[in-house]
Amino acid sequence: MSETAVQTEWVSAPAMALRASDSAPVGGAKGLARLKAVDRKQLMLRPVDVEQLIEEDHPARAIWAFTGRMDWSRFLASIQAVEGVAGREAWDPRLLASLWIYAYSRGIGSAREVARRCGYDPGFQWLTGLQEVNYHTLADFRVSYQSELDELFAQALGLLSAEGLITLERVMHDGTKIKACAGADSFRREERIRAHLEAARGQVAAMGDPRAEPSARQRAARQRAQRERTQRLEQALEELEKIREVKAGSEAKAQARVSQSDPESRVMKQGDGGFAPSYNAQISTDAAHGLIVGAGVTQCGSDYGELVGSVERVEQSTGQKLKQVVVDGGFTSRESVVAMDEKGIEMIGSMAEHNEQSAGQLQRRGVTEAFYPQAFAYDAQQDVYRCPAGTLLRHDGQEKAAGIVHHLYRAPAATCAACPFKSQCCPQNESKGRRITRAVEAPVVEAFKAKMQTEAAKAIYRLRGAVAEFPNAWLKAKIGLRQFRVRGLEKVSMELLWACLTYNIQQWIRLSWRTQLQAAVV
Repeated sequence: MSETAVQTEWVSAPAMALRASDSAPVGGAKGLARLKAVDRKQLMLRPVDVEQLIEEDHPARAIWAFTGRMDWSRFLASIQAVEGVAGREAWDPRLLASLWIYAYSRGIGSAREVARRCGYDPGFQWLTGLQEVNYHTLADFRVSYQSELDELFAQALGLLSAEGLITLERVMHDGTKIKACAGADSFRREERIRAHLEAARGQVAAMGDPRAEPSARQRAARQRAQRERTQRLEQALEELEKIREVKAGSEAKAQARVSQSDPESRVMKQGDGGFAPSYNAQISTDAAHGLIVGAGVTQCGSDYGELVGSVERVEQSTGQKLKQVVVDGGFTSRESVVAMDEKGIEMIGSMAEHNEQSAGQLQRRGVTEAFYPQAFAYDAQQDVYRCPAGTLLRHDGQEKAAGIVHHLYRAPAATCAACPFKSQCCPQNESKGRRITRAVEAPVVEAFKAKMQTEAAKAIYRLRGAVAEFPNAWLKAKIGLRQFRVRGLEKVSMELLWACLTYNIQQWIRLSWRTQLQAAVV
């Protein structure tokens, strides 16, 4: 840096005053500079115009306008504070819902944080009219109205459909794993859970002495926490039995574990390849404008059997019949193809070809490649198979499944036992001959596979990712729903609905409300 370069440095106020004095013209009479002091200990009382807290196009105004078009009578039916009867007024459910929707739109999912924001955040202050809402009220409201919330979500879909934002001409469906409010180290086996349950019951029984706690409120809070912990442990034992029902083998059943924090959660594989206590969120998206038309939560880590229930959920919420559903390979099975055909819904999906037995299975059984199923020749006229050694395998019955019939063919046990190639063909068959299966697809499955080979179907399928996966990413990145803040299948289902309702209103603000607002100004 040259000698003439300007240098900047931080200096204290007295030093600045001295420099100002030093730089005064010669002969001038100038004292220390007078600076405005900041007094943070004073109390101030000033008027606040609530309407001026936020601008005209603020999202809080849009949320309040949207919720104002809804019917809240089902929420009001449970309120006991009525005109002419003594008691404290209840909070307007429209206000509480608007607070949660606005909070989720800001990525806030904590009831305590929402209550804190009501004290200083302009958006929250405008909604409440500068009143403060207790966090218990907010927390209870979020998880106490399941049927009412389902109906509220359906109302929102009706309003969006009336504006032409939902058509149900084409619905894209996808699933995403959302972590539960539980740690990976909260999973325990039965003996540990029973020991903790016994200790928890003992603590609950020992409570009740008023002298043990500083105040009645603290005593009640401790008792409530212990009761809730006891209930979770009792529920954990019930969920453990459900997990054991789907486990195969006595060893697997004995090693079964369940979370003490959220017993209804299950260990699922995450997008990053890791495993964590989670729930499987099933989300259906209308392709017209990317709005969510159906949402539900399951405990199953696989998407395989979730399509039928998801379609029924959409039809129940919208009161309309779907015309076309687009899914990925995780949902595409013969069962789902047949089910959608029975419902009269066109299905677009990716179905992988599955052989009777994989090469790995055959290798583990000691079968060499020369005796894989494709090496057996089928004679359709005689309805028999001929093995590479020349032995005939005749029809030995059939097994029916959804969309497919498996015809079984078996060789004589005595012939296989005397065959010199037994060690290469069926070394583990001690009392039976080699068996081959011929699969016959149902006509509806064959038609589906033929349709998916057309360019039109492939073009529709290529649109699936951009439409179906966008809401999943938005819910996690924008709304912050990477992990549920509540516990239990019923409560997490409600939180997912709050998040999806928030997402839909955010898209409505973008697609409709701002446009209408700008048109009104012009």
